Amino acid sequence: MNIGEAARRSGLPAKTIRYYEEIGLLRAPRSGNGYRRYGEAEVHQLAFLHRARSLGFTIEDCRALLDLWADRDRASGEVRALAETRIAEIEAKIRELQGMRTTLKRLVHACHGDHRPDCPILDELAGEGATSRAS
Repeated sequence: MNIGEAARRSGLPAKTIRYYEEIGLLRAPRSGNGYRRYGEAEVHQLAFLHRARSLGFTIEDCRALLDLWADRDRASGEVRALAETRIAEIEAKIRELQGMRTTLKRLVHACHGDHRPDCPILDELAGEGATSRAS
């Protein structure tokens, strides 16, 4: 099948598929005339990559996961370790986002939101707010 069909079946844009080929994450067999020809195995790999990326795994994580998936002698502990690392990264990001939300809520609460020109939100962004002065 051509790249358009592989894209449709895997859920990935053709541009992403070309990128994965460019970085060596996927190898698509070429026909005699040089066109990419995708089979079921490549579409399955692309769908695998699509799901892995949707869970936030990095390209290098995906490379490792593909290798582990292909290795029938793998230890599932390696896969689990990658997933646990990803969970820790997600939890750190959640804490960071919660801190951002707390700061923004405090700033919105401090802003009168009326006709006056003074604005604690802009002051904070300009480095003139109370949070900046306390640092």
